[in-house]
This record gives sequence, structure tokens and C-alpha cells, in this order.
Amino acid sequence: MARQQQDVDELFDVKNAFYIGNYQQAINEAQNLTPSSPLAALQRDAFLYRSYIAQGNFRIVMQELKTADPMLQPLKTLVDYLSPGANKPVIVADIDARVAKGTELINDIFLLVAATIYYHEDNYEAALKILHGSESLELRAFTLQCLLAMNRPDLAKKQLKLLQDIEDDGTLTQLAQAWLNLTQGGPGVQDAHYSIMELSEKLGALGAGPAAVGAAAAASRGMWEEAEQMLREAQARAPHQPELLLGLALTAAHSGKPAEVSSRYLAQLLDSHPDHPFSKEYTAKTNEFKRLTAQYQPSVTS
Repeated sequence: MARQQQDVDELFDVKNAFYIGNYQQAINEAQNLTPSSPLAALQRDAFLYRSYIAQGNFRIVMQELKTADPMLQPLKTLVDYLSPGANKPVIVADIDARVAKGTELINDIFLLVAATIYYHEDNYEAALKILHGSESLELRAFTLQCLLAMNRPDLAKKQLKLLQDIEDDGTLTQLAQAWLNLTQGGPGVQDAHYSIMELSEKLGALGAGPAAVGAAAAASRGMWEEAEQMLREAQARAPHQPELLLGLALTAAHSGKPAEVSSRYLAQLLDSHPDHPFSKEYTAKTNEFKRLTAQYQPSVTS
């Protein structure tokens, strides 16, 4: 049987809103919370600032971090990395140096920031080294994500077992189960779909990440209209999220809508997120197609 928490977690609502990607709700809950201890205040502020970062509200975070707890300062690096025009190679080199130095490795916020940056860089091995041995439920769930990104569902299963031993019915554990089930396909797709729907019924509006997982599971079951509805509801709260735009382009193409509907979502994705992996690959293939077709144009005008 999974170990049960003995004490009530005063950040329960803040954490759950953050985990399901409902960042505005997480901000509201955090601002309404009166922490009972300095540690609870630190944890509350971490979720508050991370929610603002997820929304792209960087100025608020940078302003308030000037006087915030030293343990929160690594969030500045995350803001720098995610900001438009960031010199990412320099930021990654700085993270490498700080990891090598080792003095910040006792700070879970630094571990989260470093692993997030490595994840964005597709350097999953470096992220796993940072996360290895962490006792934090969130960092363990992040470890599972990295393993899935490396196409190692066998190791991800073992990580899920650790999450279930700690908190079997927790939101992060349910999300991790859905990620793994969706990746494995087959009967797992239906389980992933049900898990996301259960979280939605229990916790309310889903953010971009969980909604995209639920929509992918619904789409895999041929439920294109339900997939589109999930994406649209999430897009109302996060209109420019790339995963939602990509999902909406796909559902529009498969649900009988005019071709221009899908094309509009795709154009939004390419314009607002040119560095997204899909955008980069799409642009590269488009340019290659143009290059090849140019070779076969008639050299003499008829």
C-alpha cells in the first residue's frame, strides 16, 4: 500500500493547480494562502513565480526576485533562458559550471531549473544526472518525462512504481501514469484518456500540457470532436501554447473542417513559435521541398 501523508498539505490547492497547468488558478491560490512557516512561504513563492514564468510574465518575477529568498534566485536563470533573444549557449554553459561546482545541488529549485534547461536542450542525460537520487515527487515525475523522451519506457515504468509507492493517488502520479500509457499505445491509450478526464472532473480546468495529453489519447481512439473540445477549452486560457495550436491543426484536418482552418492554426504556430521542434522541422522540410522543385523547373521558356 502506498504511504499516506500524515499531515494536511497547506499547498495542496496551489500544487494541484500548477501540476494540471492551470497557472492563473495556482497564482490565485498562492496569493490567498497565509503560510504557517518560512518553509511553506518559500514553497508557495516558488510555485507562484513558476506560474508567472509559465504564463510568460517575466517582468513580475525578475522584479520580485530582487528581494526574494536566496533559494529562489535560480529562477532568474530560467527566465533568462526562456526570454526572447536569449543567448542560450552562454546560459547553458553557466548551468554546466554551476553543476560542476556543486554548491547549489542541495537546492531543489536549482535542480528543477537546471534539469528544465537541459530538457529544452534535448540533453536528457544531463537532466537525469541532475535529477538522480532526488526525493522530491515532482523531480521524480520529471525523471519519468526524461526517460520517455529518451524512448526508455522500461525505465519509466520503474520510476512510476516509485511515484506510486510515495503517493499512489496523487495528481503527479496520475499524470505520469497517463504519459506512460499514452506513449505505450494499445490499451494504455484508453487508460490515459480516462486518467486525464478524471483529473479534469476532480480538479477543474486543465492547462495546455494535460489537455494535449488528453486530446492525443482521445484522437488516438478516433474521438476527434472530443479531442478538439479539450484543446479549445485549454486554448481559451492559453491562446498561444504551441502544443494546443498543433493539436488543433491536426483535429481540424481530421474532423472534416475546411483546409484553411487547419492552415490557420499551423500559421499561428509557425509565426509565434518558430523555435518549436515541429516548426523547425516543418520549415526545414518546406525549404528542402522548394530547393528540390526548383531543380525541375524548365530551363527554357516554351
